[in-house]
Amino acid sequence: MKYFPYTIAGDETMTRVPETAADLDEFRCWVERKARTGEMIGADTETTGLDTFSPTYRLRTVQLGDARDAWVLQVEGRPEMQDAARRALLTLPRMVFHNAAFDLLVLDRHLRVPLATLGRKVVDSKIIAHLFDPRPRHEGGRGLALKELCAQDVDPTAPDTQGDLTAVFRSIGETKATGWAKIDINHPTYLQYAGLDVILVSRLLPVLTKRLADVGVPQRLVDFEHAVMLVCAKMERRGMLVDQEYVRGLVGRLEEDAATHAAKAAQYGVTSVNAPKQVSSALVGMGETLTETTDSGALKVDKSILLDLADLDQHWQPRGTRRPNPLADAVLRSKRAGKWSTSYGVAMRDGLDEAGRIHPKIKSLQARTARMSISGPPLQQLPSGDWTIRRALLADEGHRIFSVDYSAVEMRVLAALADERTMKRAIAENRDLHDFTAELIWGQGFTKAHRKMGKGVGFGKVYGGGATTLSRQTGAPIAEVKKAIVAYDRVYPGIKRFSSRLQRQARAEGYIVWTPTGRRLPLDRDRVYAATNYAVQSTARDVLCQALLDMDDKGLTDYLLLPIHDEALGCAPADIAEDVAKAVGETMAMDFFGVPLDTDPEVGGRSWGSLYMKTPDGKYNHALRAREDEWYARLAMAA
Repeated sequence: MKYFPYTIAGDETMTRVPETAADLDEFRCWVERKARTGEMIGADTETTGLDTFSPTYRLRTVQLGDARDAWVLQVEGRPEMQDAARRALLTLPRMVFHNAAFDLLVLDRHLRVPLATLGRKVVDSKIIAHLFDPRPRHEGGRGLALKELCAQDVDPTAPDTQGDLTAVFRSIGETKATGWAKIDINHPTYLQYAGLDVILVSRLLPVLTKRLADVGVPQRLVDFEHAVMLVCAKMERRGMLVDQEYVRGLVGRLEEDAATHAAKAAQYGVTSVNAPKQVSSALVGMGETLTETTDSGALKVDKSILLDLADLDQHWQPRGTRRPNPLADAVLRSKRAGKWSTSYGVAMRDGLDEAGRIHPKIKSLQARTARMSISGPPLQQLPSGDWTIRRALLADEGHRIFSVDYSAVEMRVLAALADERTMKRAIAENRDLHDFTAELIWGQGFTKAHRKMGKGVGFGKVYGGGATTLSRQTGAPIAEVKKAIVAYDRVYPGIKRFSSRLQRQARAEGYIVWTPTGRRLPLDRDRVYAATNYAVQSTARDVLCQALLDMDDKGLTDYLLLPIHDEALGCAPADIAEDVAKAVGETMAMDFFGVPLDTDPEVGGRSWGSLYMKTPDGKYNHALRAREDEWYARLAMAA
């Protein structure tokens, strides 16, 4: 047995690393004692990295422990250690992980501990921390990483063993990313680090749980988030097939596009489209006026500013409000093609498992408003109307892709929370809400520009955008935008009253917004106006998550692939795809405080992109769809 003593908050702790059969017997006795008492046990894994489903991925250690004692089992290449770890995980009744979804999927895939079995017994301390304060440290929060939380709540004087481990990685010629796979599994710092994590999380959880109870966050929300985490983990485990031939060609085309537009930018003196100072200097030299600056005082040339100068809206469609600046257009297109190539194309080309699938990481509880995010690749960031990247992701063979999303869910949630009667009446009458708004403000003769303006003001209420942002997006003069905002508040007075009430309550609660689910959302003191945005986005997210749980209860999770904003993406055998999509849509639909949340099921072809192959008027482009179907038919015959 190897022993690693360590002092935490004045207490002596011990990490044990079994080496012999007798050592394992001692470990098993410890597990049996803990199982009898029902004590919460800290748990963790060490692996070769984050790419859980890679063919070369390895699980190296499994560690279990309490506030004073830790056990590190070196399971890599040792069946007897694997068996002891598996039996312990299945025997212990209660365990706490930090960022549990990651470890649960690792153990499910690499130690054959079923996700469903282990998941029911697990508490995620990161979820508990997020429910108290979702903000990272640099935004004024307590942070969400285990080490930074423990530095505040367990032992502020404890040395940073993670920093020590990074130094070891450097000493063997590796980086923080590659060192996990290369470090000697018997290195004392590595083993000490592994053991300390379970001791720390065992000490941290009671502090976080008490803090959450003290401020009144209900247990039902804690249970809700753990259930959502497990449903999302099931989807991540399934993954999606990739059309590898298409992706290889896509990467080449995107790299070529990035180079072509970079060459256009170079004609204006910009040798790097990723050099803001070069871009801003060239734009000023072309006669453009740049007024916004960064915190350091440099001129801003971010995406929104460049879109404005290129006369494009946020969907990259021409606005027709000014002469497009060719440099802004070239910089935008070069950067987008470069990002798509690396973030999507290369990620899909190189991130496959043995079966040719990718497994995007679904972070079920992520943003300050609790909205989900997806990484590896970041599929939730894809442009809403573009099929180029989506075309690479496929339904299983013999299946068809389907998508079910809510109809204007944020606006409907806003109408319900604000009890805005005029808007609720329009929804009940199944009116196009943006046409209805434009008619209220500008009369029956409203134009497309009026509709776009009214729509923008409404989404500004949801997403927190002000007059300056809307002016930039639409190209309309800021005075006109401000008039539209005043008119919007006049025709929908309930929304303005709701926003004012939320802000008053937030100030009275110490700059906290509380949502209908009992979620606690801290506000920045200089951005209290964001209270409406936080309440609506968070509630809309919880609506989708409740639908995910309802679908899981009905056995529909097996058909789901991804949750994306207000959409559930899935696939089903071709002969039942329409029926499954309908069942998903019916499960997602609900009445929310008197406002119907309707769904819009769509069934496509083999690829996700088939759902987006539409003509400008929103109808399916049957020629594109037919070519895609023919392509997959040829592949099936060749196979």
